[in-house]
Amino acid sequence: MTGAATTFRYDLDGQVIGISASRAELWPSFDLMLGALRVSESVEAGFPVNIVETSALPENPEGKVAFDGDVPLDGHCRLIDGGDVVHLIFPGLQMASIHADEGWAEIRVHPGSTVKWTLLMTVLDAALDAGGQHMLHTAGLTLPDHNALVLIHAPSGTGKSTTSMALASQGFGLCSDDAMILRATPDGTTAWGMPRKAKIHRNTAAMLPFLSPCLGDIWDAEGEQAVSLERLSEIIRIEDVRARPVAALLHLARSADGKTRLIPMARTDAMVALATDNVRTGMTGLLPMQKRRMATIAALVKAVPTFTLEVGSSPTDAAALIRAVLDQA
Repeated sequence: MTGAATTFRYDLDGQVIGISASRAELWPSFDLMLGALRVSESVEAGFPVNIVETSALPENPEGKVAFDGDVPLDGHCRLIDGGDVVHLIFPGLQMASIHADEGWAEIRVHPGSTVKWTLLMTVLDAALDAGGQHMLHTAGLTLPDHNALVLIHAPSGTGKSTTSMALASQGFGLCSDDAMILRATPDGTTAWGMPRKAKIHRNTAAMLPFLSPCLGDIWDAEGEQAVSLERLSEIIRIEDVRARPVAALLHLARSADGKTRLIPMARTDAMVALATDNVRTGMTGLLPMQKRRMATIAALVKAVPTFTLEVGSSPTDAAALIRAVLDQA
């Protein structure tokens, strides 16, 4: 059944993205993730996105192929660098055309389909970029009794969520366990957390029993459960969605001997580690948005102290180490 046309607005720390579609079912994941950031439809959109249901997909636009391959969960796609316009195409299914210089995007989907996650995230990245912000694959937590936060970076599966929950049990405030939005200006670097559900792995649950009241009995194929921030707020402090100054960047690693340590990390090494996981290089090199993302990472690393956090068998030990080092800064 086709519902009434919908137009929603989401405030991304001052950059308002507007979604217009013939029916809300076209983009359920978007509203699920950003629902807490919704504002009145009367607010002017700084980055409008129009979602169109059509069987006509211009799959061969002008430009150079920047990527041609499979992406996790969503399958085969092509990224076309057309200079002023970047196209992300899932052949025969749907596509997004991003007009970065003009500040808008269009998503075309076949009738009866929903927008793929990869398309949604690509458009969201473009909207953030247009507002001078960039989403990074990091966790973020505020320090106890302090408004500043620490960013924790690591590739998926290294233990960001486990470490984040362990720190939250010791008085740190959770902004996000996986996605932080960064803005670098001459006045400093700030970040805020994407207000989406946290993913708790069964190994995390076993290591941190205090999480059990928030968990059910069903685990997905990856051994995880998605837990709402509202549910987590019953046992830990969940921070509101606003930008805060960044106090430090921590690169997470597993301890070889079971002991937890916080070790100074060279800024160049920190930049390489963060860029490797957050900056995508295509067949045409770095797209302009990726160049700006790299510049933001460079500004972050230059502005804050950088450390390697080796987490051992007791991840809660990291709390005292972080507080001791940053209290001296």
